[in-house]
Amino acid sequence: MAVIRRFLGTAFLFGCALGLVLVPQRAESQSPQGTDSQQPAVSESVPAFHERAPQGDLPATLDPQIFTDPVVQNAYAVAAKVKKALYQQPCYCHCDRSQGHKSLLDCFASRHGAGCGTCIYEDLYTFEQLGKGKSAAQIRAGIIKGEWKSVDATKYKQPLPAR
Repeated sequence: MAVIRRFLGTAFLFGCALGLVLVPQRAESQSPQGTDSQQPAVSESVPAFHERAPQGDLPATLDPQIFTDPVVQNAYAVAAKVKKALYQQPCYCHCDRSQGHKSLLDCFASRHGAGCGTCIYEDLYTFEQLGKGKSAAQIRAGIIKGEWKSVDATKYKQPLPAR
């Protein structure tokens, strides 16, 4: 009888543990609609971003030369050139939830961007779209639609021409 009771108790605990693993956990973003209080409501799944250009100084991005991968080097070099636009973009790796980032710029002010394809592709997308004359708001709309996934990163395997 004790063996059956022990078996049932173990099975019950295992079932509870399995249930906790399988039940989806909803991560809470500090500000799923962005970080500006006057910002209009957008889909709750959009990560944090700033709706307007920054008022003051922005954090420096890391020096591209500390990285060995050419695509990562180019991503950090590009980020330094487009900081104001990155400040206004969400990051779909959801680092706002896991690392407290407030926008895509935070990924390149730290080492986070170096190890994250999502950050790199969104950064390169922002750079390319600015080159086409798009505004930060238009770029953000494209990022939200997932257009950043179509960036051809192979052209960033070589050093970028100086501008």
